[in-house]
Parts: sequence; C-alpha cells; structure tokens
Amino acid sequence: MNEIVFVVEEAPEGGYTARALGESIFTEADELSQLQERVRDAVRCHFEEGQEPGVIRLYFVREEIIAL
Repeated sequence: MNEIVFVVEEAPEGGYTARALGESIFTEADELSQLQERVRDAVRCHFEEGQEPGVIRLYFVREEIIAL
C-alpha cells in the first residue's frame, strides 16, 4: 500500500475527527496539529512494521449551509 486516505471533518462538539477509507482506523483531536500526530500514531499502530503506507493523505470535508 502506497498511501492511506483519511476523511477529516469538524466535530459538532468542537475539534476534528479523522476516519480512514478502506481501513478500520478512527481518531480525533482538538487541534489540526494534534490530529496529524494522532493520525500518524493510529496508522503506525494499525499496520505491522514494514507494512505502513508511505503517504497519509488528509481529505478535509466541510459542510456549509447557505440560506436563500
């Protein structure tokens, strides 16, 4: 596996959540820098040594409501 993709969303209660596509990995944090660190740690814990992807891609999803 060359890369793993996480969908990052703002949590309703504040902070951010990150969920991997195609793997059972989920983490959350209050700040983006903290989230990046937690995503790295979660990936290291999920994969065996030498099997980790080379790239972690964060895909940010932001919902915005516009009134007419």
